[in-house]
Amino acid sequence: MPEAQRFSFHQRELPYLPLRLSYQKTSLDLEALLDTGSTVNVLPYELGLQLGAIWEQQTAVLQLAGNLSDVEARGILLTAILGEFPPVRLAFAWARSSNVPVILGHVNFFLEFDVCFYRAEACFEVRRRREA
Repeated sequence: MPEAQRFSFHQRELPYLPLRLSYQKTSLDLEALLDTGSTVNVLPYELGLQLGAIWEQQTAVLQLAGNLSDVEARGILLTAILGEFPPVRLAFAWARSSNVPVILGHVNFFLEFDVCFYRAEACFEVRRRREA
């Protein structure tokens, strides 16, 4: 497993991370916004459907905050692959809105990974959390 991987700010001058999300037997390659101000990971409605998730089968109802406070959300567990790192399970708030990017927030992306931003160099590094 690599110690750290470096990624460039290439989309809209924001830290978007390329990754693969999987649910059951379906996977999607996409980019997710690293958002240190977001409490939770967020998945747009259409991407959940593309992954084969069924809204009514997700029974954990979540309350989102901020700009998404009026959006209904359900909890869903996905598998993520980032670069050369081993797969990791990430919990998402599956938002019933497609007008939101995939967001990686504190629960639980920043609990699994450490990120160092180098804004002047327009890049960031990601490394797996060290086991205690």
